[in-house]
Amino acid sequence: MLHRGGHESWASSEHARRTMRANRRRDTKPELALRSILHSRGLRFRVDSSPMKGVRSRADLVFTKAKIAVFVDGCFWHGCPEHFFMPKTNTDYWSTKIGRNAARDKAVNQTLLDKGWTVMRVWEHEDSSAAADRIEAAWKQATR
Repeated sequence: MLHRGGHESWASSEHARRTMRANRRRDTKPELALRSILHSRGLRFRVDSSPMKGVRSRADLVFTKAKIAVFVDGCFWHGCPEHFFMPKTNTDYWSTKIGRNAARDKAVNQTLLDKGWTVMRVWEHEDSSAAADRIEAAWKQATR
């Protein structure tokens, strides 16, 4: 299937292509809910920011002084063990894509941990209040 620009599309159908292109990189509902709770508790953070120079990945929330990076991971894109399902079409593409995402997440985690950061990953399906409790506890621990 060709799309605008005359290039071959990675998508198995035009509907799949439109759906995937419509996914947001930031300001998803789970992120907004988590940010709202944390902000109402008085915590301040950077949004969609690289935790430190040399890390190309952007965390959804960054507490710079506490050195906490929070990633809100989508179940599909990050291969959630509870909710991920492999699409029935284009399986080679998707298994490679999700595998690369997981490998990148692991590498980013290790890089940040090696530099003294706390890395927290929250699945999009998690309860926002419970996730906020975990993050707030880590923030309190780090800012003592």
